[in-house]
Amino acid sequence: MRMSKREYKVLTIPRLSWQKESLTENYGELIAQPLEPGFGITLGNALRRTLLGAVEGSAVTSVIIKGINNEFSSIPGVIEDAMQLVLNIKEIVVRNKEGRPGKMYLKISGQTIARVGDIKTDNHLELVNTDHVLAHVSQDGELDIEFFVEPGRGYQAAQWPIGKALQEDNRIYIDAMFSPIKKVTFDVEKTRVGKEIDYDKLILRIHTDGSENPVDVVHYAVSVLRTQLEHFLVSAEIPFNEISAVSQEIVASEPVEEQVGLKGLSVDLLLKPIEELELSVRAHNCLINAGVKRILDLVNLSDDDVLKIKNFGRKSLNEVKDSMKAFGLSFGMNIKESDLKRALKDKEE
Repeated sequence: MRMSKREYKVLTIPRLSWQKESLTENYGELIAQPLEPGFGITLGNALRRTLLGAVEGSAVTSVIIKGINNEFSSIPGVIEDAMQLVLNIKEIVVRNKEGRPGKMYLKISGQTIARVGDIKTDNHLELVNTDHVLAHVSQDGELDIEFFVEPGRGYQAAQWPIGKALQEDNRIYIDAMFSPIKKVTFDVEKTRVGKEIDYDKLILRIHTDGSENPVDVVHYAVSVLRTQLEHFLVSAEIPFNEISAVSQEIVASEPVEEQVGLKGLSVDLLLKPIEELELSVRAHNCLINAGVKRILDLVNLSDDDVLKIKNFGRKSLNEVKDSMKAFGLSFGMNIKESDLKRALKDKEE
């Protein structure tokens, strides 16, 4: 099928933004909008599956514990038996700066609590959950462990050599969960583009173990997807980014009210205080206490954002929605204040 001379319709290019106030090493919320109708589910599913199954990480895959040669032994001077100790070792979170194998060492004696923070590592390895407890050592006890760390993807069962129950070096192989991703969820909402209201807004929520941050794992997952998908191309890629960029320039030349989807609405209204909406005292006070003082601040929130406000319930949410609807407004409009000020300036000129 020859496509080189065809003319193609543009694709909507989404804008991506991370919720800065909630972004940490363990959690991130990414918002992508506007997306072509239906693309929210398509991209959300693809990203979620890739994040959960394809992101690289590192984990302890085997250990040598001095004094024992299998995971069913008791350890002299240590309260935990080998099985419990191995389960605790599985919970160690390792950040691998170079993505290559490495070793870690723990040697501790006397009455104490052995924690992850007591482990010494190779230079390219870093321990994240340093307060995690590994074992309780008695006064005359000793714990001497050599850890073997490997990079990988997903889950790996213990790699016991076939035909050998006991290893010559007393090594114990353990199951490993390499993925730094703990949980991924997404929601798809409707958003506005000009006069059209059926475009998608994708909200992707990512929880990690702290060894990788959400921004980096999304970059990695998208790189994996792009690499896999490009091999399905049977000829030169259709340059939708260039085609759609022309459309973006055309939109930018339209009046600001149309660019931000506010044709027929008052730009002045959005910059006014929320008192203009004539809300109940309870709803009004909750919003003010949360720092939501202008209508613009309110329409840029999502339903979930509003429900997180202290003492703000579903009943108040529905009341505010009804008041906004009377003015042609809704949550999740994502209007930039700079665009509104530019619109006001255009009016004055």
